[in-house]
Amino acid sequence: MQETPHIPVLYREVIEAFKDIDSGIVIDCTMGYGGHTSMILEANKEIKVIGIDQDQTAIDFSTKRLEKYGDRISIKKGRFSVVMKEILKEINADDIKGVLADIGVSSLQLDQKDRGFSYESENLDMRMDRDAPLIASKVVNEYSLKKLEQILLEYGELRNYKKIASEIVKNRPFSSAKELSDKLKNDMPRGKKIHPATLLMQAIRIEVNDELGELKRLLQEIEDSRLPKAKIAIISFHSLEDRIVKKAFSKWSKSCICPTEAMRCTCGNNHNLGKIVTKKPIMAKKDELKENARSRSAKMRLFQMYTP
Repeated sequence: MQETPHIPVLYREVIEAFKDIDSGIVIDCTMGYGGHTSMILEANKEIKVIGIDQDQTAIDFSTKRLEKYGDRISIKKGRFSVVMKEILKEINADDIKGVLADIGVSSLQLDQKDRGFSYESENLDMRMDRDAPLIASKVVNEYSLKKLEQILLEYGELRNYKKIASEIVKNRPFSSAKELSDKLKNDMPRGKKIHPATLLMQAIRIEVNDELGELKRLLQEIEDSRLPKAKIAIISFHSLEDRIVKKAFSKWSKSCICPTEAMRCTCGNNHNLGKIVTKKPIMAKKDELKENARSRSAKMRLFQMYTP
């Protein structure tokens, strides 16, 4: 049997989250190399999974790896927000019992230096979908100073974003992620557990792949479609993503949507889409942290949809 080339984060917690699903469909919005998908299929023998990914390399691997599940697995290529919309046109919302999204770049993409995600990469690409038009070299070498400042502040949350953006403009063009990170490493914040260039690479990667926009669109698609029987599990890896998920789940859980200054409820008090399952995000246990360093940043939030 073809083995998954990495251990998916929070694998036990994902299985636990979906353990009560005994029929219907689970949508894995970020199938990757099939780690979570295969575990869900093994743990829930009567369900089907629709796996979505925009990385053709991951799709080719998972197509072979998951073929033993026959018609219980269906794989679709594309951005998950777009494919999710297409799926919901074809499938009854009541049949969808779970939605999983493991947001961000995969360990395999980071390890493949030709993809340009790593600070050791010899190119500047960073596309999750290699057919996408925007690449990291365009962001780094062609964006205006103001635009660079914006993404470094918003997506990297870098306090000295102005200085870093100025250094990029002054020293470009850059031909590789390694050249970029080496040139700027002395200007980057230093932490004990992460490489100095981590937040810089994060900001550029988010811009290239529109990661936060994709997450917002996915959550909006789920909200619009209602999915009255689905459990929603979102795994994020930094505070920007986690805040978006937390805000959406909070909105979905509110029954009354009247303005806070309203003297009495006039909205009908029946607008909640379900309930928040996790008041605090689920994080990796000590043994997983030892096995998989990437899991230290993972946070999973759960929401159970239902019909009010």
